[in-house]
Amino acid sequence: MKSTVEQLSPTRVKINVEVPFDELKPNFDRAYRKIAQQVRIPGFRPGKAPARVLESRIGRAPVLDEVVNEVIPAKYMEAVQSGEVRTLGQPDFEVTKLEDKDVLEFTAEVDIRPEIDMPEFDGLEVSVDDVELSDQEVDEQLDELRARFGTLTGVDRSAENGDFVSIDLSATVDGEEIEDASTSGLSYEIGSGQLVDGIDDALIGASEGETKTFTTKLLAGKYAGTDAEVSVTVQSIKQRELPEADDEFAQMASEFDTIDELRGDLRERVGRVKRMQQGVQARDKVLDTLLESTEIPLPEAVVQAEVDNRKHDVLHELDHDEDALAKSLEAEGKTLEEFNEETRTEAEKAVRTQLLLDAIAEAEEVQVDDSELTERIVYQAQRFGISPDEYVQRAQQSGQLGAIFADVRRGKALASIVRRVSVTDASGNEVDLSEFFGEDGDEEPPTTVEGEAQDVTEDVAESDEEAETSTDR
Repeated sequence: MKSTVEQLSPTRVKINVEVPFDELKPNFDRAYRKIAQQVRIPGFRPGKAPARVLESRIGRAPVLDEVVNEVIPAKYMEAVQSGEVRTLGQPDFEVTKLEDKDVLEFTAEVDIRPEIDMPEFDGLEVSVDDVELSDQEVDEQLDELRARFGTLTGVDRSAENGDFVSIDLSATVDGEEIEDASTSGLSYEIGSGQLVDGIDDALIGASEGETKTFTTKLLAGKYAGTDAEVSVTVQSIKQRELPEADDEFAQMASEFDTIDELRGDLRERVGRVKRMQQGVQARDKVLDTLLESTEIPLPEAVVQAEVDNRKHDVLHELDHDEDALAKSLEAEGKTLEEFNEETRTEAEKAVRTQLLLDAIAEAEEVQVDDSELTERIVYQAQRFGISPDEYVQRAQQSGQLGAIFADVRRGKALASIVRRVSVTDASGNEVDLSEFFGEDGDEEPPTTVEGEAQDVTEDVAESDEEAETSTDR
């Protein structure tokens, strides 16, 4: 086999492959065996008809088709490996010459990773927000913890903000009832913003047994972006009573003996979350700085695939109803053209980010071990509320395990750069992020900064039982 690589652009090549037929005997043998199993020829058992008999019955063309279809992908991969071509996406094949018993020639056009001139990492500087921690924030966290141990008590008055109500809901569009928007006995905290716009205003001041109506725009489903008339009936009203914030509560809700110790722990947790947010901000600013200072040619086919995936995800939430998408965008004050433009801009940034971080990972020789991959899998499984085993099975079925590995490697590559950057806060003070990214020169960071900081009260309560109980007065 002979192969050459022709550079078409910084992000695309054409691979020319020439395969003499004397290399194809194993492929012809497999093709004859496969076809012989499919063709009934009198006098021969299935799979036992000789090649010359098969050809006399069905002709040479089906055999050639079977061989060519098997050979092209295999020889393409061989050419890619021998030419050390770093491909992206799927190739476009074209048979350019097929002379039976002589030669097969084909081409494969495919996107490749562009060569990227690495920016200077040393000397990078970024500024992040100051960490400001107030007593009010600590009080808010303490109140959230107290709410977990609160009791719901029925009240004989109209509903107020913060009350818990049991409601029946129904909605209509142009007089037609929407089944998906109807429910009964739904528990809802007024002011939580967990349901449709306008419901809080309708509920405040309503009495038990009273029905209120209001108009709202639907955000999903068949009628996304359409005005709907919503009726809500209050079945019951309860208020939450919180336990006193004292030493007894601290002992019940935490490992601490006094409320002062509990407040001190909450203060430390809030402070750590804010420092983590500084880390997230520093990471994002470092990445933006690198993207701005680095020329990264974009493979168009890869960008288009990213655009298509993003559009598919949006449409999937709307049952692939493009009219519903248009109405939803209209409700947000956007046009379809603006949506398409934003989607492409986001896709281009995502592809540029992946290419840059992959290049950094190669330059920095970043490795990912099994424990790091397992840690990411467990983290993602928790986000989706499923077991790690189920998450792995889904990832295998969708072919996403490689993408998970790549994401971990990219995260480590970016962390290796953040460790070398000078970070200061808005007041000019140097910010130490080593607790999240490690020290410059470390092989591994001590932890990773993943997404948004979690609620700092999540792991304070020790009880696994339901924190809230309800008693009717």
